[in-house]
Amino acid sequence: MAKCAFLGLGVMGYPMAGHLQKAGHEVTVYNRTASKASDWVKANGGASAATPREAVLGADFVMACVGNDDDLRSVCLGEDGAFAGMSDGSVFVDHTTVSALVTGELYQAADSAQISFVDAPISGGQAGAENGVLSIMCGGDAGAYERAEPIMAVYSKMCRRIGDSGAGQMTKMCNQIAIAGLVQGLSEALHFAEKAGLDGRAVVEVISQGAAGSWQMANRYETMIDDEFEHGFAVDWMRKDLGICLDAADDTGASLPVTALVDQFYKDVQKLGGGRWDTSSLIKRLRAMG
Repeated sequence: MAKCAFLGLGVMGYPMAGHLQKAGHEVTVYNRTASKASDWVKANGGASAATPREAVLGADFVMACVGNDDDLRSVCLGEDGAFAGMSDGSVFVDHTTVSALVTGELYQAADSAQISFVDAPISGGQAGAENGVLSIMCGGDAGAYERAEPIMAVYSKMCRRIGDSGAGQMTKMCNQIAIAGLVQGLSEALHFAEKAGLDGRAVVEVISQGAAGSWQMANRYETMIDDEFEHGFAVDWMRKDLGICLDAADDTGASLPVTALVDQFYKDVQKLGGGRWDTSSLIKRLRAMG
């Protein structure tokens, strides 16, 4: 068993850290809101620390799952940051969805500190984190990945190194690009069924067994039909991710017309007050249009 630190106890990080503790690893957690870390310790055991630097002391592996580029920098860098407390040869695994720019910056900073950095964004949502069946796409040095993979296996069903540093984040962008189009298509299909006077559940029962089937359809159609969106992956976070995708597209020369369009549709959902709604709330925009 390994000594681990987990930085960030949001809807994803909280259960992920719990899986590590239940698997027998020695886990110390840090969260910006200290009461959340205290609650985690009460529920799971382990320990908490007041700063990232204190949390990582003596750790073989440090996992982070925070909000955005600035949040990640804040837990990694500076006098109280994780890099200042990590031991030579230890591995930092970043599960946050961030830009390739900050990934490259932190990979270099980690290397200078004689530690390893693996970018390892995740997919599978809150349910995937709670059930320990996330998909993890990784970038970084092969040796560091091979050491960290058995730790990540505790809360994943698929974990793969795609390439060098940054490849994991680029793969996560592919994931979000694909999801954006799927959710919009599903929203339009269910909206059309409503307008046509069809039984949406009966429609999905049939079409989900053919080429139209998807994870989004299987896991979100009922709540979409029932107009329930107080769950899942928030629109605010999806817009953050799609912004990363569109910035990277400018850098790489990729054309993402559907992604750009759906990003604007999510902006409309935010205007409806749905920033914290699940991404499947795209259908509410269509309903609001009449």
